[in-house]
Amino acid sequence: MSFATRPKPIVDNWNRPFWEASARGDLILQCCSETGKCFFPPAPVSPFTGRPDWQWVKASGLGELWSYVVFHQGYFDGMKDELPYPVAMVKLAEGPFLLTNLIGVAPEQVKIGMKLSVRFPRGPEGFVLPQFGPVE
Repeated sequence: MSFATRPKPIVDNWNRPFWEASARGDLILQCCSETGKCFFPPAPVSPFTGRPDWQWVKASGLGELWSYVVFHQGYFDGMKDELPYPVAMVKLAEGPFLLTNLIGVAPEQVKIGMKLSVRFPRGPEGFVLPQFGPVE
């Protein structure tokens, strides 16, 4: 498996802190100042209040597999050598959902509800891509 050939994420003003934290091995989320609820993906305003009152917080890196699909077809040229691979919707302990890949688990061993933790393998052009695997 080669993370270096994966598609490179598009970095903008709102998600740049997320990618910079990933490079340091930290998973961060935006947290609404008024409600205390975390949200993802990054946005200029809280989805709970519609106001720009939020701060970045360090997440636990823990979650649970909420849903998944196993890709058997090569939709992305840079990931063909990884087929088949699971694409997962992880419900983070802090509440938001994160669409990601699973690593460290064979597709046939993936189960809804399994406990997961974040990993930070290097990806394209040195990007660190948060991935999730079984809690160790």
